Amino acid sequence: MAATAFAQARSTTPSVDSSFYLPCSRGKIPRCSGLLSLLLLPSSPMWLIAGLGNPGSQYRNTVHNLGFMVTTKLAQRHGLSFKASRLARAEVAEGSIQNEPVQLVMPTTYMNLSGEAVGPIARFYKMHPHHVLAISDDTALPWGRVRIRDGGSHGGHNGLRSLIDHLGTDRYPRVRIGCAPEGWPGTLKDYVLAQLRGEALQLADHMAEIAADAVEEIISKGTQKAMNRFNSYDARKTD
Repeated sequence: MAATAFAQARSTTPSVDSSFYLPCSRGKIPRCSGLLSLLLLPSSPMWLIAGLGNPGSQYRNTVHNLGFMVTTKLAQRHGLSFKASRLARAEVAEGSIQNEPVQLVMPTTYMNLSGEAVGPIARFYKMHPHHVLAISDDTALPWGRVRIRDGGSHGGHNGLRSLIDHLGTDRYPRVRIGCAPEGWPGTLKDYVLAQLRGEALQLADHMAEIAADAVEEIISKGTQKAMNRFNSYDARKTD
């Protein structure tokens, strides 16, 4: 039924010139194509909280799975349980956070294809892109820092790039967790897939707690207030 409504919406969309198109890995798509449910159908107040990472025990506690750590903590805090989605390749926990309906999503597509999981769920529930919140690692940001943005480029992060491709917009909020490879002798690819241990794992766990606090703040008070509170936070200086 949702697919039929989506197809009907497409058929009534007016033509647009080439400046209205967004380049992506699947070719040019209309900037609004991932947002037709927003533009032409009533949007849902539900939040989609997408923690980005890679599925499988071999990737647990790696730098690239910081997003998974956050969604796991949010589920634990709010008594939610993950199960396989019927809409996309993802594990989903449905419930409420700060009295707002949420879908916690952990894609099982691997990082580079995260949008293949997030896009279909967002469209099915007709979610406004401002209610699609991505949580990811950020190797350009120092350890101990959290950075909240209400949109923008993917910054070289393939998971965020995939979300832009499948949502058709970069105007969705994100919480990025700093994990710069300070003193790492190998490649960046090896770094983000390396297992965290000892003090590094303790710091990652602490930052996942802070990022979970940030998500709750975004849901309850909005992105701007959350940015004011968390973007200046530095765990290594304040804790």
